[in-house]
Amino acid sequence: MLLPILALGAISFVISWLATAAMIRIAPRLGFVDKPGGRKTHANPKPLGGGVAMFIGFALPMLVGLAVVRFYHPDFSHWQWVEPYWTGGKQQSGLALALLGAMLIMHVLGLIDDHKALGPYLKLLVQLAVTVTLVVLFKELRVLTALDKLGLGIWPSVVLTVLWITAITNAFNFLDNMDGLSAGVAAVCAIAFFITTASISQWFVAATLALLIGSLLGFLFWNFPPAKIFMGDSGSLLIGLVLGVLTVRTTYLAPGQNFGAGWYAVFAPVIVLALPLYDLVVVSIIRLSRGKSPFQGDTNHFSHRLVARGMSRRTAVLCLYLVTAATSVAAIVLPHVHSVFAAMLIFAQTILVLGLVALLEQHPLPAGQQ
Repeated sequence: MLLPILALGAISFVISWLATAAMIRIAPRLGFVDKPGGRKTHANPKPLGGGVAMFIGFALPMLVGLAVVRFYHPDFSHWQWVEPYWTGGKQQSGLALALLGAMLIMHVLGLIDDHKALGPYLKLLVQLAVTVTLVVLFKELRVLTALDKLGLGIWPSVVLTVLWITAITNAFNFLDNMDGLSAGVAAVCAIAFFITTASISQWFVAATLALLIGSLLGFLFWNFPPAKIFMGDSGSLLIGLVLGVLTVRTTYLAPGQNFGAGWYAVFAPVIVLALPLYDLVVVSIIRLSRGKSPFQGDTNHFSHRLVARGMSRRTAVLCLYLVTAATSVAAIVLPHVHSVFAAMLIFAQTILVLGLVALLEQHPLPAGQQ
């Protein structure tokens, strides 16, 4: 089953790569560019539309795959092992289409904002509306459904899930502050989730992650510093939504393992996404402490602090890739450990990595860069 899924990722990569190359030429002709000025470091207008390429790279193979599964009825007599996966694909088609619909709304929202800036609270309102709709319609997209038995119905679970997905969506939007950063960190996280889901036979999620990885890497080829194109909000909101939804959709337990024995595995997504979430929380606290909106851009991100201390932008981006990979490796192991002690060591490692990040942020930025 792994080879067809990897093929999906390869197809997504090729489509995203070609679409990004096309957008580099098309976007300037349409005036769809990010102009220099303010906090921006590029000297010349840069094409936007990388988000368009990523959306096409993800959505097109998924739509074709769903159509094939839905309308083609093969003879399984010689390929009996395929039939359960084919049937499973049909069963997941409703959720897949709903995810594509949510992605399209978020993508269009980002495109509008890239063209003419919308207020942050309007964007947040749309994000919440999209996420609430998904979570209410699909029970498999809710975390901690055991809370439904408290007598308050589905709402405690719905609220927690909506907050989680919205936080991840905005974390990658915040992280889009340097060439190659948001897409690269998202790719590292997606690869970690892919390895995890493949190792515990969560094939639907693994296939969707393969599409995401391919679309990210196809775009990142052109976006790695120095970038030839930017993703814009139409890309960062998109990848945050997909990662948020897929982390909820995954069951972080190895086959045959019950929740009581492996409850700590549910924290795997928190560990993988530790750095984006840390940056979201810290930057929001700094802005609020200064009487600013948490959505008002500045240079207080971890990446900016590394550059202010002498790193090149490319080195700072690679540093964040490595920090994300360090926590992700531990999370991949988490569903397979068989003792609370081993799980606690993984949690401790994550805290130590974030502690190192916090130490690097201790000294104030040079005057004029805050």
